[in-house]
Amino acid sequence: MKIEDTSGQDVVLSHKSNNKRWVIISVVAVAILSLIGLTAPAISSWSSGDASISQDRVRLAKVIRGDLVRDLSVQGRVVAAISPRLYATGQGTITFSVDAGDKVVKDQELAVIESPELTNELKQEQASLQEQTLELERQKIQARKQALENQKSVDLAKVTLVAAGREKRRADKAYQFNSISQIDFEKAQDDLQNAELVYKHAEQDAALNDESLAFEIKSVQLQVDRQALLVTELQRKVDELTLRSPVNGIVGNLAVKQKNQVSRNQPILSVVDLSEFELEVDIPESYADDLAIGMASEITVNGKTYAANLVTISPEIENNQVTGRVRFANSSDNDSHPPGLRQNQRLTTRILMENKPNVLMVQRGQFLESSSGRFAYKVSNGVAEKVAIRTGARSLSNVEISTGLVEGDTIIVSGTDQFNDSDKVLITQ
Repeated sequence: MKIEDTSGQDVVLSHKSNNKRWVIISVVAVAILSLIGLTAPAISSWSSGDASISQDRVRLAKVIRGDLVRDLSVQGRVVAAISPRLYATGQGTITFSVDAGDKVVKDQELAVIESPELTNELKQEQASLQEQTLELERQKIQARKQALENQKSVDLAKVTLVAAGREKRRADKAYQFNSISQIDFEKAQDDLQNAELVYKHAEQDAALNDESLAFEIKSVQLQVDRQALLVTELQRKVDELTLRSPVNGIVGNLAVKQKNQVSRNQPILSVVDLSEFELEVDIPESYADDLAIGMASEITVNGKTYAANLVTISPEIENNQVTGRVRFANSSDNDSHPPGLRQNQRLTTRILMENKPNVLMVQRGQFLESSSGRFAYKVSNGVAEKVAIRTGARSLSNVEISTGLVEGDTIIVSGTDQFNDSDKVLITQ
């Protein structure tokens, strides 16, 4: 039996070349070097950053150039610009002619206050006026009678004077022809002098009596005038017992009930003028120094904006707020005033304080409060770098950048407290 050897199982192996292995090694090396080249910037950024944060947790905004409108948004309460309140002008029982909510026109009767005391006083003073008027007429008649008597005395004295002059001339002729004695001649002279004195005194007495009568009439006339003024004043008070509407509008709430007793100066009712409305706004104290009467404003009503103006600013601060009034702008446009406004309706008001054209600005955000407007984080190549800035005017949506940034820069406008004041922060995807 022949035993075979293992030569049949042996295989001759050929010598393999090492070139293929070196090719593989070279490809792997190139891939590693490429990977290192691609990741080097990220590794450099990672190593240079003091902290890192996901991009989803921050809000970015670009620095742009444009017009910055400095404004203030506040809530306002609609109030009637003209809403007079009527008060009782006297004591008595009130009778209303209208109810709350009724439409009224100017000078329409609203209520009447029945005051028997005031009405009776008016009638008494009117009677006194009539009495004094009659007394004045009587005084005038008496003055005319006295003036007639005075004129009569003057006329009689004049006739006596004329007769005495005639007798004096007759005596002169008779004395020339020695027809009368010396005594008769002298008596004729004395009669003439006496007649002249009587006539002179009669004229003076008449003038003095006329002056005295005129004084008496004037005194009585002043009393009548005084009484007439008193009656006029009482008549005005009685007329004021009828309350009339001072404007066109609607009747507000009635302060007293029908047929109730009221006292003088007691509130009765109010009338609201529906054609003129204003907004009463509460403005934060920090903006008080920046406001001025006449500033343009915008009021939003049902999604539509209406022009308005700031018309009043309270000089007092209450609860860290200043009260102001905003009035709709007068315009010939029919849409200048919104329809359907109601008392105490809440509306949003935007007060335009300043308009700065062509300035660097960025979207307003929490970063202003985090850094007090002293620095911001400028983002470049995935790294946020802290840079010093200075801000200017601020609006509701934007803030002016005075220094530190240029147009086109991107910064983080969300809160930066989480960065712990780091100089650089890595922004990850």
